[in-house]
Amino acid sequence: MPNYKDYVEYDKGTIPLIISVPHGGKLECNDIPKRLTGILGIDKGTIELARDLMEYFENIAYKDGFVGKKPSYIISNVRRNKIDLNRSEDKAHDINSSLARQIYQFYHDKIRQLITENLKIFHYSLLIDIHGFESHKRPQGYRDVDVILGTDNLKTMFSTLVPKKNWNKNIRGKIINKFLEINIPIAPGRQRREEYVLKGGFTVLKYGASEIPNSQAIQIEFSDRIRYIDENLKRKTLQSLAVLLYDEIMEHETL
Repeated sequence: MPNYKDYVEYDKGTIPLIISVPHGGKLECNDIPKRLTGILGIDKGTIELARDLMEYFENIAYKDGFVGKKPSYIISNVRRNKIDLNRSEDKAHDINSSLARQIYQFYHDKIRQLITENLKIFHYSLLIDIHGFESHKRPQGYRDVDVILGTDNLKTMFSTLVPKKNWNKNIRGKIINKFLEINIPIAPGRQRREEYVLKGGFTVLKYGASEIPNSQAIQIEFSDRIRYIDENLKRKTLQSLAVLLYDEIMEHETL
């Protein structure tokens, strides 16, 4: 049996927040064949970004008098060209690799387990799936943004249809409003021109509220500027996001 901790880092936190990072790993895994189709590149800097976000969150909790309040996390160290953990298994890796299959199943079993435990203890779970995109690769004609949220029009957030007038009355809307307020370009936003928006990938669709009641999931894509070009922008973005997530989690814990 492989030691899965060589491939996947994880820890169970003390609050109903889970941070997942599927595409930031650099581990070569020579025993696993390369994938031949799909996106193969690393989301550079997403692991470091996730660690910074969790540190900001824990510091906020500490200053608020809540020592030990920390998110759960699951991070893949495996290169995306070997396993894409944000895809269904039939598209995620070479079907002949038993090691790839075991790592894939371990990763998703852990997410499912963390959500199940959150729902049992807190009756609520929030999964933030962290990704990256390169600013210069956005489709021509779309507004330049630094953050993109994927929730499949809130289907990964709520199991019932949400009227458009209420779309901002949740953590997704709070993130959008705050980032617009502090001049961090975000999609979806309040722009009339076409947005570069994403539905959200396999993970948030599989573990969101449309599949698991009270389990909310948001895919957050961060630009290269945030991840590894502009340290001030990175800090500003993550500190603001950490405050929003902290307030959201504490609101649910006190209900």
